Amino acid sequence: MTRFAVLLLIALAATPVAAQDAEAAQTESEEEDSIIRDGTDATLDEFLWVARPVIVFADSPADPNFVQQMEELRARESALAERDVVVLTDTDPSADSELRRELRPRGFMLVVIGKDGTLIARKPLPWSEREISRAIDKEPLRQQEVRERGLAD
Repeated sequence: MTRFAVLLLIALAATPVAAQDAEAAQTESEEEDSIIRDGTDATLDEFLWVARPVIVFADSPADPNFVQQMEELRARESALAERDVVVLTDTDPSADSELRRELRPRGFMLVVIGKDGTLIARKPLPWSEREISRAIDKEPLRQQEVRERGLAD
């Protein structure tokens, strides 16, 4: 009976660790699946012809405009993913990222870039997913993608 009690205690002690490991793995997997990424080390060149970067700048992650924008983007990730969007965030002006050097934000700023590297929109206030999607959908490359996907269905 004593051996059984010891084995039971060992199993019970290991269960929270296993649960934490599983939770950490799930969170890590969700982050990999997410279109939202930290943009402090990103360059626009790495997304050329691959994705449409939507860059969200702020001087702090607590900026109300940043918080509002990120809530909107997280709530509608799937609609943006359909348009090959990758969301890059940069809330650290002192990091002097390449994105900051290239786009020169002042405070909060939303930037939408096309797959071909062209500037689609630059806004000083949050934009809804619908506004972002409409701006992207007006682009000739996106219209071509829609036509090609329509023929493939």
